[in-house]
Amino acid sequence: MKKSILLFLTLGVVLSCSKSEEASNPPSIQTPSQRLGFTPCEGGFAGSFPCSNYDLKGFIPVSEFSAQAANDIWGWTDASTRKEYAIIGLVNGTAFVDITDTENLVYLGKLPTATGSSSWRDLKVYDNHVFIVSEAEGHGMQVFDLTKLREVSNAPQEFAADARYTGFGNAHNIVINEDTGFAYVVGTARGDTFRGGVHFINIQDPKNPVAAGGYGEKGYSHDAQVVSYTGPDTDYTGREIYVGANEDVVVIVDVTDKNNPQFISSVLYPNIEYTHQGWFSDDQRYFILGDELDEVERGFRSRTLFFDFTDLDNPLLHETYLGTTSAIDHNGYVKGNEYFLANYAAGVRILDISDITGKSISEIGYFDTFVDSNDASFKGVWSVYPYFASGNIIVSDIESGLFVIKKSN
Repeated sequence: MKKSILLFLTLGVVLSCSKSEEASNPPSIQTPSQRLGFTPCEGGFAGSFPCSNYDLKGFIPVSEFSAQAANDIWGWTDASTRKEYAIIGLVNGTAFVDITDTENLVYLGKLPTATGSSSWRDLKVYDNHVFIVSEAEGHGMQVFDLTKLREVSNAPQEFAADARYTGFGNAHNIVINEDTGFAYVVGTARGDTFRGGVHFINIQDPKNPVAAGGYGEKGYSHDAQVVSYTGPDTDYTGREIYVGANEDVVVIVDVTDKNNPQFISSVLYPNIEYTHQGWFSDDQRYFILGDELDEVERGFRSRTLFFDFTDLDNPLLHETYLGTTSAIDHNGYVKGNEYFLANYAAGVRILDISDITGKSISEIGYFDTFVDSNDASFKGVWSVYPYFASGNIIVSDIESGLFVIKKSN
């Protein structure tokens, strides 16, 4: 979420819009205040939640985490036990939940914020550790050893960080390339070393992160993805490629040599309002991007942009998909032929992207955690993590808390 638009959240500003795209007459309309268990999607609803092809497996309200609101979410699978865990960012810390048995979600405990509270907290996992940044002043990067979750006997408990990196103060987001063991911290203060660009941090020894340079030549980076490149442009095979959503442009940078990053290219698109976040297709031919403010400023239905990255030196806008509602798009992630979009007031939307080349993109399911409306407001789903082998999908709703959903049988 763009920092300057917190006012929308605070004041509850909404733009009029109907939920006519979903089933009508829900059984009830209210933000749940207590845990919920398995609820199948039947007749367009899972209980009071509009849905299509996705069931509710479990829910924990944000109040149980002793917090007023949630933000980012990521997951961890313990390779030793095969247990699955949700890691959910909160305004005042980070909560850990064992979701292995979705009929018995176990809130294990919470890692408090390193400094103050903030609406923005972001986290990623590498080598059994979670790395956490926040917009809270002076927060730096917390490091927490997730294997500690195996030993919790008196849940929920308060955890302590195993390390804290303070080479920057506040940050908006963190990206990790698990292939190389480098973290890329973006959205730091514009007056810092890299002018709000990206900080490189070597995390190959997770509890001893080491500064490794950075890149700030193309301005503030709001979010990014970094990959070890295996895509169609053979000029860059094996290189470490950074794709940044830099507010008003998408930038592509070769960051293989941390001491000498090389700008490759940039790409614009029509009606830019706030270039927010994007993710590669599995074959790394296409890059899928969301602009966070175009629905607010332009009145679009949820707009998702598909770029052809066949030639990294000459990226092109390939297709524009407009969703079924007017809700704002936030974070989106690819798993195989599906794109999971955190769509704020419209919940989680799942798109079939098996035929991007033929420009055939369609919505094939959804689970709407925010039942009041599908308007262009900054309420509802912040993020989604679809990568568990079990098929469980975890969702963070700003006002409500943690949802676990799964594709219907």
